[in-house]
Amino acid sequence: MTDMIPLLASAFTLGLLGAGHCLGMCGGLMGALTLSIPEAQRHKRSRIIIGYNLGRVCSYAIAGFLFGLLGWAVEQTPAAMAMRVIAGLLLISLGLYLAGWWHGLTRIENIGRHLWTYIQPIASRLLPVKSMPHAVLLGALWGWLPCGLVYSTLFWTASQGNASTSALLMFTFGLGTWPVLLASGFAAEKMTAFLRKKNVRYTAGTLVILYGLWTLPGPHQHWLMGH
Repeated sequence: MTDMIPLLASAFTLGLLGAGHCLGMCGGLMGALTLSIPEAQRHKRSRIIIGYNLGRVCSYAIAGFLFGLLGWAVEQTPAAMAMRVIAGLLLISLGLYLAGWWHGLTRIENIGRHLWTYIQPIASRLLPVKSMPHAVLLGALWGWLPCGLVYSTLFWTASQGNASTSALLMFTFGLGTWPVLLASGFAAEKMTAFLRKKNVRYTAGTLVILYGLWTLPGPHQHWLMGH
């Protein structure tokens, strides 16, 4: 289990550092979902908001399990090396995006737009939300919103070659996005302002890029571990 600690910490950090992207993509949706809560149910707002995010994180775990099965299937084949290379390149792209140096990662989101055209009408029918289970179901659908950050993390977790590990890492990644998406009012503004500071973005981006370089197979891994 101790071997999982660095991976879990990495997954949580990816979610936390990518929270600015989550706020841009999901912040408006979060506000719209909150405003759609009927007046009579406003006293349940906190539980409903938690339900949204719990469902979203669970959908990440399901996606992680499915991609993890793919990773497990190719673990003992030549394609395993290719998957690890893709995962490393995506992490490097994610680091460049977090630092604001390159935004090509957003193009990957086009991959999921076709699927989202089928899911969105179903999600719309669930509004307005009136109960916690209702919110969890809506959040589970919301979790399939096209997102380059999620896709990059999915490939990284799948490269571990274990479906259960991939699911756990994606769940932990989702938890990392909670602080920003659950925050409200002044706290959210302070956190968003902090995450958007150049030094914070540059540091976060550089760390993720280094992790992506370490993920790429090759002798450079030993050098990075030494530094």
